[in-house]
Amino acid sequence: MEVQQWWSAKFSFRNATIVVCLLNVITAILLLQRFLSSANNRDRFSNRQSDSVQLRYIKESEEIRLAMRPLDLIKRVREIEQEAYTKPRTVPKKDTKQTAAVDLSKRLKDFRSLNDAASIKALEEWRRRKMERARQRQLEKNGTITSQA
Repeated sequence: MEVQQWWSAKFSFRNATIVVCLLNVITAILLLQRFLSSANNRDRFSNRQSDSVQLRYIKESEEIRLAMRPLDLIKRVREIEQEAYTKPRTVPKKDTKQTAAVDLSKRLKDFRSLNDAASIKALEEWRRRKMERARQRQLEKNGTITSQA
């Protein structure tokens, strides 16, 4: 009977339940790990395929974009830019002097024509007052010089 007690004490229902639960947990972990690793492999494979598809799509779109560039137009624009930078802009000095002189004479004529009689009269009055002040100063200087002597 001692053997029966040892056997029954060692393998009780409680211990058997714990052992079965541990085996179930270990099995679930292994199955879950295998399922996730196979999903990762499928994802990696599908990612590789989608990456290659995306790379092909990018290359095709780049080729199409390059084919649509107006190369002749770009070349012509560069030529025009080069011509603009390399052409020296030499204008004869006579022409600039002559045009400046003509422009100045036109401006003087316009200035004279714009002055009406009232502005000319005001200018003459200002000159007259200025001359009077200058005479007054001259008389004051002469008066101070004669009084000191």
